[in-house]
Amino acid sequence: MTMEFTDRVSRVEPSATLAISALATELEAEGADIVDLSVGEPDFPTPENIVAAGKDAMDAGHTGYTTSAGILELREAIADKLADDGLEHDSDEIIVTPGAKQALYEVVQALVEDGDEVVLLDPAWVSYEAMVKMAGGDLTRVDLSETDFQLEPALDELAAAVSDETELLVVNSPSNPTGAVYSDAALEGVRDLAVEHDLTVISDEIYKEITYGVEPTSLGTLEGMADRTVTVNGFSKAYSMTGWRLGYFAGPEELIDQAGKLHSHSVSSAVNFVQHAGLEALETEAAVTEMVTAFEERRDLVVDLLAEHDVDVAVPEGAFYMMLPVAEDDQAWCEGAIEDAHVATVPGSAFGTPGYARISYAASEARLEEGIERLAEEGYL
Repeated sequence: MTMEFTDRVSRVEPSATLAISALATELEAEGADIVDLSVGEPDFPTPENIVAAGKDAMDAGHTGYTTSAGILELREAIADKLADDGLEHDSDEIIVTPGAKQALYEVVQALVEDGDEVVLLDPAWVSYEAMVKMAGGDLTRVDLSETDFQLEPALDELAAAVSDETELLVVNSPSNPTGAVYSDAALEGVRDLAVEHDLTVISDEIYKEITYGVEPTSLGTLEGMADRTVTVNGFSKAYSMTGWRLGYFAGPEELIDQAGKLHSHSVSSAVNFVQHAGLEALETEAAVTEMVTAFEERRDLVVDLLAEHDVDVAVPEGAFYMMLPVAEDDQAWCEGAIEDAHVATVPGSAFGTPGYARISYAASEARLEEGIERLAEEGYL
């Protein structure tokens, strides 16, 4: 039997990181010690109070279905958090999802159809492209690599990219993979273009709680953006809850109604007891502060170590990534780095920006030092 697959799946290429992942697994199976600087996952355990809340919720019997949009207590707590950020959303304008990735998928599926134009700011997180292609959309990309990954100096390029035909713009600040935090002036430029061309903007704020000396602005707080912004966030990064799979999105009621159909017919709801753990997470500040402080120290360490080898990088103000300038063939560079130096990174081409490799500094200082030393010794810096 020969299976025939849909265009929406066939148009999506396998992730460019798979070759690195497969090579790392193969080398580790052979006994190699791989310094993994590719993973977008905090190396801290989930805070104990959050774990305890999840266990308590299971013991209390919170193991059945919930309302599809999520338990009311959590949606109300999320609404309060958003209000602290200046965003006004009622609990019925929020859907709790199994991870922020599911939130993004549902929003894209609800808004994008065949031939719709979606604008990305490159380098852009790898799954944006795949989600748009699966929805049938067409991509227009704006390259920020010439402006140290900052949006404000590239507003003219963004203005040239969007039009009345643009359906959706995706903004991710703090950014994966660059760690850039976009200025208020940059976001105001986005606002002006969104209003002028009557387009919707996804504001992916999954790293909003992980910043260094800056306070990121939520796009939806700007005048004229409340009814055209979909705010996406989650618990994976700030609370080190990657495996718990808990996220959410907030937006206009009509979007919630339509995306809610996809949500209810696919995942039904986020896991019940995990939602109760999420309630506890929103009350957790000390552990988050501790992690962010550690990430900032690691960022500074990596910047200093690279400087010792005359490698300059755009210093990130958020998240836990930075873009390392490498050979033009970044895929080959990354494959060589893991084969020769046993250091795993992600090629910039995976994010739409060749000539770079993404380094994650969500690893211990000892491993970061080891990784940079190996890259230098093998001639990759």
